[in-house]
Amino acid sequence: MTALTRPFATSLLFLALPMAGSGQGTARYQPQALSVEDYSRAEGMLAPFMTPLVRGAAVDPTWIGNDRFWYPTRTDRGVEFKVVDVSDRSVGNAFDQEALAAGMSSATGQVFEPFNLPLRTFEIVGGGVAFAAGGALWFCATEGDCTAEETTEPPNSVTSPDGRLAAYIRDHNLWVRDLESGQDRPLTTDGIEDFGYATNNAGWVRSERPVLRWSPDSRKIATFQHDSRGVGEMYLVTTGVGHPELDRWKYPLPEDSVVFRIERVIVDVEGPGVVRLQMPPDVHRSTVCDHVYCGGTFADVEWSPDSRLLAFVSSSRDHKEAHLRVADAATGAVRDVLSEQVETFYESGYRQANWRVFFERNEVLWFSERSDWGHLYVYDLESGRLDRQLTSGDWAVLQVRHVDLDGGVLFFTGAGREPGDPYFHYLYRVPIEGGDVRLLTPDSAHHTVSISPEGEYFVDSWSTPVTAAHNVVRDMDGRVAMDLEDQDISLLTQSGWKPPIPFTVKARDGETDLYGLMHTPSDLDPSLEYPVVNYLYPGPQSGSIRTRGFTEAR
Repeated sequence: MTALTRPFATSLLFLALPMAGSGQGTARYQPQALSVEDYSRAEGMLAPFMTPLVRGAAVDPTWIGNDRFWYPTRTDRGVEFKVVDVSDRSVGNAFDQEALAAGMSSATGQVFEPFNLPLRTFEIVGGGVAFAAGGALWFCATEGDCTAEETTEPPNSVTSPDGRLAAYIRDHNLWVRDLESGQDRPLTTDGIEDFGYATNNAGWVRSERPVLRWSPDSRKIATFQHDSRGVGEMYLVTTGVGHPELDRWKYPLPEDSVVFRIERVIVDVEGPGVVRLQMPPDVHRSTVCDHVYCGGTFADVEWSPDSRLLAFVSSSRDHKEAHLRVADAATGAVRDVLSEQVETFYESGYRQANWRVFFERNEVLWFSERSDWGHLYVYDLESGRLDRQLTSGDWAVLQVRHVDLDGGVLFFTGAGREPGDPYFHYLYRVPIEGGDVRLLTPDSAHHTVSISPEGEYFVDSWSTPVTAAHNVVRDMDGRVAMDLEDQDISLLTQSGWKPPIPFTVKARDGETDLYGLMHTPSDLDPSLEYPVVNYLYPGPQSGSIRTRGFTEAR
């Protein structure tokens, strides 16, 4: 099973409403109304008020090659951007933020604050910084001179790997724009309403951004024609001030005979056009979510390195069947490789698909919970036969994070294998040929890791619900290559903030361990008894606590 389903996690809230005491000397229940001050105190515990009191960062790096990265961190001045060079163990400012703010202010006539810059991401390029902001592409030189030009990318587009083309939806069809010339041209012409190409529509989740996957050579696009013709509708009336507005969307109910279906296609952007895969339409599902667009990408789709083959998984609507298939991109011919059938609910990983096709090795990495725990298996790509099991035991593989085919090793996160809290995430490595699983993040805590593109280093940020983040850079054997900053929560604790209290109890069966976090009122009176609210999300795909790492507001 995944770490979300065994053992059980919950979160308890102690309401600031005293109850009748059952013990001697305990105050009896006294009904009371919550005051404006009570609400103000509760509001003060929300993230917009708590986050500014934390200094430092749980480092979330953006890699620049394999041994450099940048990250934002909070200081007394605001948000500062740091750049780290692991090769010489140095940390410095990513750029002169005061000069950049002055340059942007001069170029636009607006006032930009140096430590509250509108940057989500940027690139450090020769002699300056490039970034997108306010619908424009900016370049600011080191000394602060800034220029901006309107982006040539159409809104809600997906850019090819070579950066030459951007694919987008227009009038239910798929188009591309040449980003150098600005020329637009259609790739499909037969898309119509309710039967369009690359449609990002799962009913309650909708977007104009196309759902597709570019091939590595930037010549082909894997996508689909989304069929919602005849699907029933759902309706929602707004409850805001003024006249209500009616929203409606396509949404098949469990017993409907007409449901969303996708006809898989491969589009050759240079011609001859659309190649339809030789198979019946799939239902609108993936092994990651109830959509086919999960985590910002077209889920359960993987190209071969030479762009000739497309691997994908077809899922049943009830998530009980998954079929791995491989298609020929030139002809559309499809062959089945392997299948998984379960009695409950098949997921291929924790918030991401864990299957991979090793085309170079003629093998498939597959994730299964057939042992009641999520583990990794290797199949033969041609025959579909199981060759070996890579992981086993009463613990769960969560995410495959990096595969080093040349070195013959893969890296993954897991939970429940180490002593202590079974919801802490750790990073491991295991040989692709099989062998011992090795722990790379030994500290007993929740580890968030980011691996460099070629797998030379990884940033390890670890914390617990009660202790703030520690950050280091490690090599791929787990050795510490460099210490980074730690979070400082002294201002947070001085404000009256209190961490949750981790607890462990036995379930009603007397055997199952329950792991939870208890949140008590900021003005807790130990002489009173309080009612308890068990905050529990009932769905199988998510938990109530969200993270076992540190967060200043939950």
